[in-house]
Amino acid sequence: MASFGEIGEREMIRRMLRAVRPSGRDGPGDDAALADISGRLAICSDGLTFERHMPETMTFEEFGWTAAAVNFSDLASMGARPNGLLVSLMIPAETDEEDICDIMGGADQCAEFCNTFILGGDTKEGSGAAVATAIGSMEGRTPMTRYGATPGDLVAVTGPLGGPAAGWHSLKNGLGIEEAETALKVPVPRVEEGIALASSGAVTSCIDLSDGLAEAAWSICGCSRVGMEFQRDFLPEGEGVEQVCSSLGASRDDMALYWGGEYELMFTFRKDRIRELYSSGAPFTIIGVVDNGVSPKMSDADKTEVLGHGVY
Repeated sequence: MASFGEIGEREMIRRMLRAVRPSGRDGPGDDAALADISGRLAICSDGLTFERHMPETMTFEEFGWTAAAVNFSDLASMGARPNGLLVSLMIPAETDEEDICDIMGGADQCAEFCNTFILGGDTKEGSGAAVATAIGSMEGRTPMTRYGATPGDLVAVTGPLGGPAAGWHSLKNGLGIEEAETALKVPVPRVEEGIALASSGAVTSCIDLSDGLAEAAWSICGCSRVGMEFQRDFLPEGEGVEQVCSSLGASRDDMALYWGGEYELMFTFRKDRIRELYSSGAPFTIIGVVDNGVSPKMSDADKTEVLGHGVY
């Protein structure tokens, strides 16, 4: 296989187009992308680098999946349905063409998982990064933002916490916890869950946990001008957390609260609308309550303490 530097940008783009599904007459491959959108538009953009976001043993295909997933997760937190993805790559000249096609193939697999397509993007020589932009539609649903939490609301998450952190520790220490390692390297955006939550009418605020539970809580508290109190015993534990704690003496709180790489949703909801929430079909675990304070706190039988900030 030849390298990107040997092939050149234009030929590499032609080869990359063969690695993704065509969306029909709307690209990719044109000067601009076209998308049919109904309802209010939701747009987000996020980027990953080889140096910071590609842990040991992650494949280029998994890197591409993750570059797409982080953006679809942002749409999910708003309750938007994905309508397309733009992917731009900045690739070192020595990178093998197969690896570049694997990045695009991984991004396309994630787009297919989210029932949409890659519509376009760009490719240039650079230090090693992928920047994606996801486009979605609210389809008449009210967007879930970080600004609506009210004292008395309950706080919930859509799934277990700490799995990606356990995966990182597993990779670094050879523990072989496959499910946790997969959670780190192939994050699943909660698109259908986000749509269901927004459709329920019960949710007052929402955010994804890509920066960890503590950072997410601080964000909603700051935007909504409220506090939160979590119950430590209520936090659902991800695969591998117990094994990492017992094998390495790692902190359970660090993994569940302060790591990034989580792609569950944290949301607040009106407790008098809990029946609508259950009827939505979205999975959730209640972990706390919104209060009149100014910060997120963790409580257990012995004490209550203000949460710190994330470290990932």
